[in-house]
Amino acid sequence: MDLPFVVATLTRRGLLTPGRPIRVASQLGALRKWGWSLTGELRQAAARDPGRTAVIDDTGAELTYQQLLDRAERLARAMRSALGVQAGDRVGLLCRNHHALIEAIVAATVLGADAVLVNTGLSAAQLATVAEEQQLRVLVHDDEFAERVVGLPAEVQRVDERTHEDLVAGALPGDLQPPERDGRTIVLTSGTTGVPKGARRPTPNGFGPLVSIIDRIPLHARDTVMIAAPIFHTWGYAALQVCFALRATIVLHRRFDPAATRDALVTHQCQALFAVPVMLQRLLDVPPPDPRPPLKVVAVSGSALPGGLAPRFMDVYGDVVYNLYGSTEVSWASIATPADLRQAPTTAGRPPHGTRLAIMDDDDQPVPDGRVGRIFVGNEMLFEGYTSGARRETHDGLLDTGDLGRISSDGLLFVDGRADDMIVSGGENVFPSEVEDLLARLPQVREAAVIGVEDPEYGQRLAAFLGLHPGETLDPEAVREYVRHYLARFSVPRDVIFVKYLPRNATGKVLTRELRRYYG
Repeated sequence: MDLPFVVATLTRRGLLTPGRPIRVASQLGALRKWGWSLTGELRQAAARDPGRTAVIDDTGAELTYQQLLDRAERLARAMRSALGVQAGDRVGLLCRNHHALIEAIVAATVLGADAVLVNTGLSAAQLATVAEEQQLRVLVHDDEFAERVVGLPAEVQRVDERTHEDLVAGALPGDLQPPERDGRTIVLTSGTTGVPKGARRPTPNGFGPLVSIIDRIPLHARDTVMIAAPIFHTWGYAALQVCFALRATIVLHRRFDPAATRDALVTHQCQALFAVPVMLQRLLDVPPPDPRPPLKVVAVSGSALPGGLAPRFMDVYGDVVYNLYGSTEVSWASIATPADLRQAPTTAGRPPHGTRLAIMDDDDQPVPDGRVGRIFVGNEMLFEGYTSGARRETHDGLLDTGDLGRISSDGLLFVDGRADDMIVSGGENVFPSEVEDLLARLPQVREAAVIGVEDPEYGQRLAAFLGLHPGETLDPEAVREYVRHYLARFSVPRDVIFVKYLPRNATGKVLTRELRRYYG
């Protein structure tokens, strides 16, 4: 990434403002010694703004950057002396969003151990499989998951919330130096179809990844940011990285509650919110805040943004929605700005600076604008492979996302869904996401999911699952007629099923396997 662009972006976002020389020198020294890992970012923030509030959560904690660093270092020393954690070990983290999760991630990476972020929605059986496959030495977990961890192998040491505090309080004094190997963060894939795979996240090697994001999404130094997206997910973890780099004040709640989130945005005067799309819908289900919080950015990722949701949200909260399309494996591919979403509510936007994007056919040849093909992405933060040793297909330095999409004549990316979600009905290729987006525009519909199911005559057919707003009703035949009016006949769902809520995982993705249970 070219230096003038980096300097211009950092200046525009308030990261190159003058400061006390000794603190600036200490800040740069921390990055030079510890690199751009989460540990390095926390150290540089504590060096530059030690007294600034780093995190506020609903446990009652309010810690400055210096206090957060001190607690993380104490935990690291205690994990080394009391639990025997060393470089190359793996530490699992089964926690919701609160300060102790951040401390544990930093503590693991300070020691050169890999931090494995575990989805809080995993069953006990899935958790046991993850612990075995990832070879966990320690599992740090919230008390609410005590019953779920009972069946773990005996060699996995467990650290509950009380033990966490005891370790911090009882840590022996000592110095911490950069480990011989960098600790990696391992993010588990969503696991909507089975046991998730571990994906090794790379450590940034400079300002490039941060600049790519904040050039398109106008976050500023010392903003107050609420991270509602779960930190165990790539999007929530990325938000944490960005916040440390910006020396932001981070607001966390263990669980997402729309009314509590709305009130926290006002109470803490948040300038930004990181969320997954379903959270925006839930915020629209409660009365809007009065007065409105000073939001400049509502950044969403993690699942598809339903058609019409962004404009509806922006009609209430202002033109603040930024939609990042990416995945655990490619980090980011494109970002849609509020102007993009006003123009085309379902767009994934355009690739940010330093990102390459290509739409390829099955023969790895580029396809013309407007034609659907496989989405390939290249940037500085492509994952380093799965912990199992498996890898994704690459082409000319670009990684296959596993999604299908197209680029419009004006350069906007549209994602048509997972390659393995496309169905063939009566010989015609059908993309369920296209029908989902159309159904989501119905004023009676709160949320929609469309899947392919087996059909004895056509091979496969579409089934639509609709959650309606309270007090609303729809006739299944009226739904089919609505789709028939806008789309081809083979896109009309034969089955229309009404549900109270769609089954989702903790990151907001619809669990299609749960929907298929309607068909035995």
